[in-house]
Parts: sequence; C-alpha cells; structure tokens
Amino acid sequence: MAGHSDRPDSAELRALRARIDRVDRQIVALLNERAELALAVGRAKAAAGRRQIRDLAREREVLIRIAVANEGPLAQADLLALYRRLFAATRALESADRRVPPESGDG
Repeated sequence: MAGHSDRPDSAELRALRARIDRVDRQIVALLNERAELALAVGRAKAAAGRRQIRDLAREREVLIRIAVANEGPLAQADLLALYRRLFAATRALESADRRVPPESGDG
C-alpha cells in the first residue's frame, strides 16, 4: 500500500487512533441526533404554515455561535465550511421529508 511503512505502529499511535475512532462514533451519533432535530424543526415549520425550508438568518446565528465557540486548532474557515455542508445536508433531509405523504391513521 502506498504511504504505508514496513514498521509496525507504536502502542501510542494505536491508542491515539483508537481514541479517534471513539470520537468519530460520537460525532456520527451527534450528527444524526442533530439531523433528527432538524427534521423535527422542519415539521414544526411546516405545521406552522412556513413553506420556506432555508432560514438564512438562523444559519447566520448558528455560524456566529460556532465561530465564537471555536478555540482551534481547526481553522475557522474549515469549521464554517463543515457547518455549511451540514446545513445543506439537513435542508435536503427536510425537503425529502416534506415530499413524503403523511401516513393515514387507518393502518
């Protein structure tokens, strides 16, 4: 494999990678929790008669809070780009959710 050393990984490297794997699992769980909340927000907006999915003012508020909370080492531009992508993904979920017809109660 290109870029792979013939030397075995050190115990420290294995431990650090194991920690990254645990954090990755937590991030995935939190991203999915956030997506579920975004779907609930979308349903609440629809129930209130709001047709627009995108809320630019709300996105700006979130980006400002994220920027203020960022203590590094992740660059501000990179973190904000991740959040913008997250917004796009959750808007797509909300849009798809709105296209699904409500289930009838006579199941």
